[in-house]
Amino acid sequence: MAAPAGPTRLAYFDDMWALRAPATILSLHQEEGGRRAVVLDATVFHPQGGGQPADTGAIVSAAGAGARFLVEDVRVKDGVVFHYGRFEDAAGEELSQGQSVSLEIDAERRKLNSRLHSAGHLLDNCMTNLGLKLEPGKGYHFADGPFVEYKGVVPADKLQDKKLELEKEANELISKGAKVLVSVFSDDEAAKLCGGALPSYISEGSTPRIVKFGDYPGCPCGGTHVADIADIGNLKVTNIRVKKGVTKVSYSISP
Repeated sequence: MAAPAGPTRLAYFDDMWALRAPATILSLHQEEGGRRAVVLDATVFHPQGGGQPADTGAIVSAAGAGARFLVEDVRVKDGVVFHYGRFEDAAGEELSQGQSVSLEIDAERRKLNSRLHSAGHLLDNCMTNLGLKLEPGKGYHFADGPFVEYKGVVPADKLQDKKLELEKEANELISKGAKVLVSVFSDDEAAKLCGGALPSYISEGSTPRIVKFGDYPGCPCGGTHVADIADIGNLKVTNIRVKKGVTKVSYSISP
């Protein structure tokens, strides 16, 4: 079992909509309890993080008639991406270090994850449009109950009205559509796209990856998104509540 050999190149940064890609195996791991992992030189699999769940799919021998490793979870540790899963045929051929493989993303899961993630970002724009000057905080873009949180409060007597207004505003923007820009930029370029300044948590010289919806200011983001906000589909704001100075907006999207 070889040690990971440096950071994994995140190939989905180059092409966020690529569902198939080649790669080379750097190392194979088996953890306590039998959990297996594959480390690659580059990956189009999105590891869980930033409020977005991991991609699933398969790592397949490039020869086409070899092992098939089913990817069930993806995590990143110190820049190294671990693809966790199992071999489709437990008694069959396995993968090996240095082997060329083909990566196959579960397209339906990726599409759903991207729609949910973009929907959360779109709600940030809607909050601004409605004059709610709250600071975006935590986001949870999983299918079992997505939400976004904001530092600051909406008055209790305005919660129901704002819930309806947010939903109406989101669906109006979705119906109009707008291209989604996602790319890595220099600090200066990124700052311009983000309205003049980068958030304080972005370190200088980090060449941040920015997501930008149409003409709205962008923000740093490492996840996957739709190509056009029209691809989000119908959005429903299921709840809005305030607790301990934080406003939580829960939402869902149509299948």
